[in-house]
Amino acid sequence: MAKRINLKTFREFLNSSTGGGVLLLVCLVASMLVANSSWSAGFNALLDTSIGFETEAIHLRYSVSAWINDGLMAVFFLLVGLEIKRELVEGELSSPRQAALPILAAVGGAIVPALIYHLFNAGGATQHGWGIPMATDIAFALAVISMLGSSVPASLKVFLAALAIVDDLLAILVIAIFYSTELHGMYLLYAGLLFLLLIAFNRFGVKNIWAYLLPGIVIWYFIHHSGIHATIAGVLVAMTLPTTPDDTESSLEKVEHLIAKPVNFLIVPLFALANTNITLHSAMLGGLTSTMGLGIIIGLFVGKTCGIFLTCVLCVKSGLATLPEHAAWKHMVGVGMLGGIGFTMSIFVSLLSFHDPLHVEEAKLAILVGSVLSGLCGYLFLRALGSSRRHA
Repeated sequence: MAKRINLKTFREFLNSSTGGGVLLLVCLVASMLVANSSWSAGFNALLDTSIGFETEAIHLRYSVSAWINDGLMAVFFLLVGLEIKRELVEGELSSPRQAALPILAAVGGAIVPALIYHLFNAGGATQHGWGIPMATDIAFALAVISMLGSSVPASLKVFLAALAIVDDLLAILVIAIFYSTELHGMYLLYAGLLFLLLIAFNRFGVKNIWAYLLPGIVIWYFIHHSGIHATIAGVLVAMTLPTTPDDTESSLEKVEHLIAKPVNFLIVPLFALANTNITLHSAMLGGLTSTMGLGIIIGLFVGKTCGIFLTCVLCVKSGLATLPEHAAWKHMVGVGMLGGIGFTMSIFVSLLSFHDPLHVEEAKLAILVGSVLSGLCGYLFLRALGSSRRHA
C-alpha cells in the first residue's frame, strides 16, 4: 500500500505545474552546498571529464559540462522553440489582439534591464554582459505563480506564460546575433542545406517526427562547429515541425509531449547542478556591489518590473491591447516582479559573456540574488493582493 501511495505521489509530482520548478530549486541548493563542501574538487573534476570520440573528420569529444551546456540544452531550446511555434499558430500569440500585450511587454521587459546594465557597465570590462538580465526563467516563474492558486486570476498565468515564451525568443535572437564567435561558412552552409531539407519535408506533408529529429542532430553538429551557439539548432528544428491550428495532435505536439518531462525533470535540473556550483569567497561577495553585480540585480528586479509594467500601461492606454481578464494594474506590477526571475537563460548568457572565471561566478551569484528577490517579492505581493480581495 505504501509503495502504491508513493508511486501515485511521484506521478502527481511529475504531472504538476510546479514539479519542475521545485526540482530545479532542489538542484540549485544541492549544487551550492556541494560547491562549498569537501566534495567540490571531485564534482568539478567530474564536470571537466572528457567523454565522446574524435577522428580526423569528426570531433565529438567534450567535457561533461560542455555536453550539458551545448548538447542537452539544445533539447531545452527545442522545447522552447516548439512552445513558441505552437503559441504563434494556435495559442495566445495566434491573433494580433491576443499577442500584442505579452509580446510588447516582453520587449519592454528585455530592453529596460539591458539599458540599466549598460548604464552601470558601459566602457568597462564587463560591458558585454548586457544580455544577462534580459531573460525570464519560464519554469521558475510559472512555478511561483502556480503556487498562488486562486489568489491571482487565471488569465494572469496565461499572460505570464506567453510573455516568458516571447522573452525566450528574444534571448535566443540575442544569443545568435551578439554572442556568437568567429563564423565558419562551410559548416553554416551544411546546416542551412539540412534546414532547407526539413522545410521541404514540412511543405510536402511529412509527419514522421524522426524525419526531423535525426537530421536535427546533424544540424546541431554543424551549428556547433560554425561559431553560432549549438543550442540554436534546437530552435531551427522546432520551427520546421508541422502543426495544426485545431485540436488534432500534430507532429510538433508529439515531440513536445515526448521531451517536456525529460527537459523539465532532467535537463534543466542537470544544468542547474552543473552551473550553480558557486564556491563562495570574500572576493566574490564584493562582486554583488560591483557595477556588474548591481547591473544584474537592479536590472532583474527593478528593470524587469518597470519594463513590463510601463509597457503594459502604454499598450492599454493607447488602445493597442487590453489587460488580461479580471486583472488589475496591481497584478501587472506583481507579474513584472516575477518576470525578474532570470535564472536558467541568464546563467546561460553569463557563460557566453565572460572569459574571466571570477566574472562568471560573480554574475551567477548576482543572478541568484536578483532572481530570489524578484520571485519572493512577486509572490508575497500577489499573495497579499489575493488576500485583500478575499477579505473585501
